[in-house]
Amino acid sequence: MTTVNSASSAVAQTQSASSQQGLMASYDLFLSILTTQIQNQDPLDPMDSAEYTSQLVQYSNVEQGIQQNKNLESIIATLQSNQSMSYVSYIGNEVSADASTTLLSGSEASWKYDIKEDATGTFAIRDAAGTVVYSGEIELDAGSGTFQWDGQTNSGTDAPDGVYSIAFDMKDASSRAEKVTTAIKGIVESVDWSSGDAILKIDGHSIPVSSVTSVSKPS
Repeated sequence: MTTVNSASSAVAQTQSASSQQGLMASYDLFLSILTTQIQNQDPLDPMDSAEYTSQLVQYSNVEQGIQQNKNLESIIATLQSNQSMSYVSYIGNEVSADASTTLLSGSEASWKYDIKEDATGTFAIRDAAGTVVYSGEIELDAGSGTFQWDGQTNSGTDAPDGVYSIAFDMKDASSRAEKVTTAIKGIVESVDWSSGDAILKIDGHSIPVSSVTSVSKPS
């Protein structure tokens, strides 16, 4: 199933609506002032034609600003739709990606990893701002595995849904640094925009589209 529930689109629409409300307020205020001036002018000493023309030009500029704002809304919506469709084209294709970043959703997040030797060390999970929200000590057996996180932070609270990354600092039995690889390769099953970022679902793992390093037809 493909989800294109773009939070970024909602933000853009909110900002655009705010801008349009501001223009409409200026437009209505200008009309009110101009109408009041015309209604209350002295018939024996009417408004100067040059000043009246100048105010009409201002009125026209405000009106054009409102129309341009509407046109920009349409362009933004089209661009976002095109971007969404480009991500949908990943479905069914094989991608390689850096799997150190994943999506926490419903108190569930997981990272697929590989390590050559048994090792002990520490891990740290960071939010999108780079702040460590959860860390601890860990032992990893040689080979492939999956690290599961229930979203609980070091302070005992539940982390909000969103994108999180993990990093390991491991050493083998001889106290030599042991690298943990978090790359993933697989077929894209779906695309989810509900978090505000395009998230690809690959073999049950949620990978941000920004982490993709290559895309190819499945072999």
